Amino acid sequence: MRRHVEDALAARARGLAVPFAVIRRQDETVIGSTRFHQLDYWLRPEQKSVPDTCEIGWTWLAREALRTAANTEMKRLMLTHAFETWQVRSVCLHTDVRNQRSRDAIERIGGTFEGVLRSHRIAVDQNPRDSARFSITAAEWPSVKQHLAGLAARRQAAGQRLRPEATGRG
Repeated sequence: MRRHVEDALAARARGLAVPFAVIRRQDETVIGSTRFHQLDYWLRPEQKSVPDTCEIGWTWLAREALRTAANTEMKRLMLTHAFETWQVRSVCLHTDVRNQRSRDAIERIGGTFEGVLRSHRIAVDQNPRDSARFSITAAEWPSVKQHLAGLAARRQAAGQRLRPEATGRG
């Protein structure tokens, strides 16, 4: 874990990544990490201080945060920043082709499957891995944003129905 954090901070210092700790609000516990990386600046006559495209990745969550709203919420926040603050043209997400849970999660938030990049990155076991590539473009962002808002509203409504104590009325 220490090496992961040190690598993320070194990438930030070199301008190669923007890492984040994922913190559960209720108890301020760190439950994961994610980052923007593969920041790509297109050559143009005007200089631009923000990327034109980027990737979201290096994401992990603690076991207790899996299958919660944490991943969807962090992606919503990051996508909003990428498209609305940086005004990127596209955001890419990759996962190990064998990781069906991550593939399903990326599609659930609105990522479009583009294909498989063979021997694209090194896997946890230190062997080359094939990566499933997904993306969201600036043109798709308004509908993806609306979809994510709908997911959040349904989750909030379900949480209030299932746990009345969360509303302070029971």
